[in-house]
Amino acid sequence: MCGIIGYIGKRNAVPVLLYGLQRLEYRGYDSAGIAVIEKTDKKIIVEKQVGKIKDLQEHLWNKKIEGHIGLGHTRWATHGEPTIENAHPHTSQKGTISIVHNGIIENYLELKKELLDKGYRFKSETDTEVIAHLFEDIYTGDLLDTAFEVAKKLKGAYAIGVISTYEPDRIVGIKKGSPLIIGLGKDENFIASDIPAVLEYTKDFIALDDGEIALVKRDSVEIFTTDGKKVEKNPFHVTWDVSVAEKAGYKHFMQKEIHEQPRTIGDTITGFSSSKTKNMVDTVKNADRLYIIACGTSYHAALVGKFWIEKFAKIPVEVDYASEYRYRDRIIGKNTVVLGISQSGETADTRFALLDAKKEGAKTISLVNVVGSSLSRETDHVLYTYCGPEIGVAATKTFTAQLVSLLLFALELGMKKGTISFRDYEYIHNQLLQIPSKVENILSKDDQIKEIAHRYMSASDFLFLGRNINYPIALEGALKLKEISYIHAEGYPAGEMKHGPIALIDEKMPVVCVAPKDRFYEKIFSNIQEVKARKGKVLSVATEGDSQIKQISDEVIYIPQTIDPLYPILTVIPLQMLSYHIATLLGKDVDQPRNLAKTVTVE
Repeated sequence: MCGIIGYIGKRNAVPVLLYGLQRLEYRGYDSAGIAVIEKTDKKIIVEKQVGKIKDLQEHLWNKKIEGHIGLGHTRWATHGEPTIENAHPHTSQKGTISIVHNGIIENYLELKKELLDKGYRFKSETDTEVIAHLFEDIYTGDLLDTAFEVAKKLKGAYAIGVISTYEPDRIVGIKKGSPLIIGLGKDENFIASDIPAVLEYTKDFIALDDGEIALVKRDSVEIFTTDGKKVEKNPFHVTWDVSVAEKAGYKHFMQKEIHEQPRTIGDTITGFSSSKTKNMVDTVKNADRLYIIACGTSYHAALVGKFWIEKFAKIPVEVDYASEYRYRDRIIGKNTVVLGISQSGETADTRFALLDAKKEGAKTISLVNVVGSSLSRETDHVLYTYCGPEIGVAATKTFTAQLVSLLLFALELGMKKGTISFRDYEYIHNQLLQIPSKVENILSKDDQIKEIAHRYMSASDFLFLGRNINYPIALEGALKLKEISYIHAEGYPAGEMKHGPIALIDEKMPVVCVAPKDRFYEKIFSNIQEVKARKGKVLSVATEGDSQIKQISDEVIYIPQTIDPLYPILTVIPLQMLSYHIATLLGKDVDQPRNLAKTVTVE
């Protein structure tokens, strides 16, 4: 889950690399570094620093490094602790080749032993350093040819950028499993893990597919398969502006992204097209089984989607963690469909599980936020959310947009199968169109929610409860709190509370109850009474006008009324805000919580 950037062109490379690393810091922030081929003596200058990009910037403040080609890297540690020695870029023993790498080299111990036997010395504990030494050991006199040979020896998932003093007019990029894109400029070109890294300089991109190697020069880009065949690829144009990835006056990206949800929900409703999904719906309508696989927050969206698809389309749905489904003995027939949800479209477990299912004969669908991502190109069909870049590690706006896409997909399926009437379809759709303004209403309660956060920020444990379609929202609320505040939190179906978690409840335990006025209201009301009988502190998310719940709750956050199926899109908003305020009051870095990265491209 590291971030890579490479530059070749007319500018001084250092500012370009540092700017790109700032844009990629959500991908990793244990350490960072740059490697630049100095323009006068053509030596590789490598500078690295433990910590965040600002630490590297301060380290470089008085250093004058001039060069027009270079690589940058921001690290999320997998092999070896965050140290300067383990930070990227890594350089070959002679100092002639420097590389950056995102991913995991599975056979690095075997390769390392071979290189040690040949006399190579290793300075780091990483799996990456073997790549630099391999390039030096195999070097054929041509960096591209050498890349073909190195790629044959590597096992695992990786995106690699390479520069060399032997050929200081080119960058080589190698992709297998981890994301790598090419940015196309005028008299300059880029490689990067993600579009925001170079969006300041270009809006035209090529996405590399697995098993492709790019030769990037100042005025040209050539792409090859690993066996040397040239590939012609069409660039795609990005329409959104770099300002979308700015904080726009908010203190944190997460805060900004929470407050963007009225727009992103509206954009996703507008962007969902029945005509574009026609073939997809035709594929799914005859499915005898639909699997939805995902990780983290996307998994919670999948759980909500299961309720909607089974309700409106009457298709049996199984939801599974992608990391588990990937290694399960899958039962796949000719009418099996697998839907994978991934904000980035690059999540390793989801991606490889979908590819395995596709090989076994399943029809595949991806729900992603990033146009041109690996999943969007590799699955049979694709659904998009329309959120723009989400920089905060903890997903917020992409979660509600995923919900909207899944709901609209379920309704289209129901219409196609005849399991929902056009009248009901129109009614639900009209209610959905009112959701953005209702989210605005909840966001206006920011001060009230911050006050509640202040009263409960010292709690060491939280319990989140919900029923039926709001049970996944309890899971999501608990995940958000522990992700960014580091407070232990657990989400549970409220009806299961008495089968274990009730033993934990006392006067020190805040219990957050997702309790809108839907058809399960009486059931969760009874669960809240059980909590109060054991002196638990109750924080309820309830529907406006519900005075009854106020009598048995210590705190109530009211949300606007809507129809039962749409409540999850509203009930999650106060939980995002509560987690955000608790974490910021505790002084945590909500945009870059410890040990987490935005896009998990390794197992």
